[in-house]
Amino acid sequence: MPQRIWCVDDDRMGLLAVSVWSEQVPGRGEDAEPFVAHHSESNQGVLAVFDGSGGAGAAPAWQASDGEYRTGAWVGARVARLATDVWFHDVVDGEPAAPQTLHEYLRFFQERAPQRRSKISGTMRRQLPTTLAAVHYRLVNPQGQSQLELRPLWAGDSRAYVLRPESGLRVLTRDHTRESDALELLRSDPPMTNLVCSDRDFEIDSQRLAYSLPCVLLVATDGFFGYVHTPADFEVMLLRTLAEAASADEWADRIRRDVQSYTADDASLAVVALGYRGFKDLRDRFADRLETLADRYVRNRPRGMDLPCPPARGESGPGPVTAPEDPADLPARVRAWQDHTWHTYRADYETHLPPAPEERL
Repeated sequence: MPQRIWCVDDDRMGLLAVSVWSEQVPGRGEDAEPFVAHHSESNQGVLAVFDGSGGAGAAPAWQASDGEYRTGAWVGARVARLATDVWFHDVVDGEPAAPQTLHEYLRFFQERAPQRRSKISGTMRRQLPTTLAAVHYRLVNPQGQSQLELRPLWAGDSRAYVLRPESGLRVLTRDHTRESDALELLRSDPPMTNLVCSDRDFEIDSQRLAYSLPCVLLVATDGFFGYVHTPADFEVMLLRTLAEAASADEWADRIRRDVQSYTADDASLAVVALGYRGFKDLRDRFADRLETLADRYVRNRPRGMDLPCPPARGESGPGPVTAPEDPADLPARVRAWQDHTWHTYRADYETHLPPAPEERL
């Protein structure tokens, strides 16, 4: 299975970045490679992921030099990545990091990208459709204390998060679907109501936030968070692989191997950690959070669920997975465990969830 990882660990700058990209079918992956950039002179950066929508953009759009055709979804994700790259370079030069400016860049590049107009039309059909989830960040220094200004930018169902030891994983984006409950989204696959594309209007949604340092930013396509049992499991995976790793590149590789063990989709993820004194400091700061998650959400799961469990302190290796007492009852017990886990995890996770469109009026 084709995959790539990248990492940067510069404790002098207080910057650590990793990204992971994996495709299910060689050469056919509709996720573009993650985009991560940091401009040290202006103390700002961006991380972004792009998931071409294969259902809406399945028609061939471009023929590569090897004679193989690529779908509109494949092209759309990569064009959006290029547009975001150019947009950020201009942001560094003084352009506003606003959703309308990113929208203009995406529209400009998509209109000039290779595409074939299909004779088949319908409400679900799109030209060069892709999701986008990005976070533009800027380090500022009010009264001598560093602060992080954040601007999540998104279209579709890829997500952006902030991750901190005291509060865990918090989502910064709301999926552009009619269903917004994160657990119900794991149980169903509703169509998206907004996508980056070249043939219809679309929106780049956004919000503004501020955080003190240190802070971890994260963006991911649904290949990472859409195939776990609960939203808490995604955080557990991130922190368990962090605890098991000895370096940033090993963490990226462990994330890659873990997602390939459970996903049924292409998967992309980018992480930027700011304000930590290297990888060991980052790992050590999250040790207590992982233990809390394991106690609350993992060790009480129904027997028979084939999931790795973080070892309790003083133990080594994964916790045992035992056979269920009654296999026929497992689905009902899993569902009850999911509901309970989500009920207790949801409040912190949704702290920065943007309001639904009808709530903004």
